[in-house]
Amino acid sequence: MNPAQPETIQPTALGGPRPLLAGSLPNGPAAAAILSTGAGCAFLGIIGFVADASKSIANCLTFYRPTGPLSGVTTVAILLWLVLWFVLARRWRLKDVAVGKINAAALVLLALGILLTFPPFADLLQGK
Repeated sequence: MNPAQPETIQPTALGGPRPLLAGSLPNGPAAAAILSTGAGCAFLGIIGFVADASKSIANCLTFYRPTGPLSGVTTVAILLWLVLWFVLARRWRLKDVAVGKINAAALVLLALGILLTFPPFADLLQGK
């Protein structure tokens, strides 16, 4: 192999880390931010959906009574988003990942979060 020509690296599974080429800037931290944001949106939708479907979970998520379970739903979703972002950023800090696959996964998670926070769709799933 010619030392002046960098070796090509095939992408691995969904966002799987690849070795970083010498002199290149890793895209792992940016990919971690993108994927964790999509997952945070999905967390918000899922937790909101579950809180709406279950009175006992809604009561557990009522951190501030005037706002009801919304206070806990948003707080828990934000905490999960931040923890996931921290974990992914640490794992991928020196890695080069497949950003296209990360973006696609983030968009799917974003769509899930939006659908689950849309009352007619959530009511349909709950049979209301």
